[in-house]
Amino acid sequence: MSCFGGRVSQDLYQNCCNANVLCEFNGDLSSVVSEPIYVQKVYDAVLFNLQGMKTVQNQGFSPRIPQGHRVKRVIDIRCRRSFNPDNVEDSTNLKLDVDTTISGATFLRDGTGEQITVVGADGNFSEKLLYADTSECDDKCMGTPVFGTQNISITGNVIIEIDLLLCDSCNNESTFTICTDVNIATKEHPLVLTNFFEICMPSSIDTAFLPRFTEFCNSACEARLATNNYGRDLCISPEGCVTGNLIIAICVTCEKKIVVPVQLCVLSTGFVQAASQQNAICTTFPALFPNQVKPCDTVENCGETDEEENEECCQCDDRCDRNRRPQPRR
Repeated sequence: MSCFGGRVSQDLYQNCCNANVLCEFNGDLSSVVSEPIYVQKVYDAVLFNLQGMKTVQNQGFSPRIPQGHRVKRVIDIRCRRSFNPDNVEDSTNLKLDVDTTISGATFLRDGTGEQITVVGADGNFSEKLLYADTSECDDKCMGTPVFGTQNISITGNVIIEIDLLLCDSCNNESTFTICTDVNIATKEHPLVLTNFFEICMPSSIDTAFLPRFTEFCNSACEARLATNNYGRDLCISPEGCVTGNLIIAICVTCEKKIVVPVQLCVLSTGFVQAASQQNAICTTFPALFPNQVKPCDTVENCGETDEEENEECCQCDDRCDRNRRPQPRR
């Protein structure tokens, strides 16, 4: 796939790209139609920002400072999570292990005692089924409160990079980057963050689908010198080896959601049609998605048809577009 919308980049050394625009609207409201979609509705959600601290002393950096140079000042300090794409189970990967317990409701379990999970919006089995006796709040046309405790165990490493401004004996300045790999916590002794929350769940009695509980977190890190003074926090040996004292903050954002399956009517300007890249051999290509089968679309795509010849065929029940449906031919 081209990163430049089917056009060749003018800059052959361009390392970034723009995504193709798949949806466009010309402003003509007559092209807007209603479509039914079967999705998951967020009934309630809570968001948390948590912070964990890690201090390190005499942390070694590499490479060494070149001989004949001295540190004039620190330009920048960067921190990023360690991640090995070839092994997601690598113990050095910065991981968040979230353990949530609730009161006021129950996570459904199977016959072996394992919690039942279903496929969420992320395509993984990330949603747990909730059950509670919600009849009291159902009678008041209100939701039922659920209380929970969240423990986040942080393990793995982060990578610290420091940009130094060096000066040689002739007062010529240059930028020099040193880096190090810092372990935040091990699996045996994780860094644990705890918080409490309250969330509202809908009826689990007057429904065909039980409410679902899902949660996801993301982490970032920030680093600074312990006293914000490179003269005190950085130690440079005569051989140019650098050690430093750092404070590292692990910044975590978590969100808890109660979701329920629903059917919605949405306004649409039509199906998405991505521009294809041309091929010199094939003249036609198969479709990726089926056409709509409303009566008006049948006429548009196939022309007038004989109803007697199509007794074995059917039209979809477009409940959201009933007023726009043409009358059947007599």
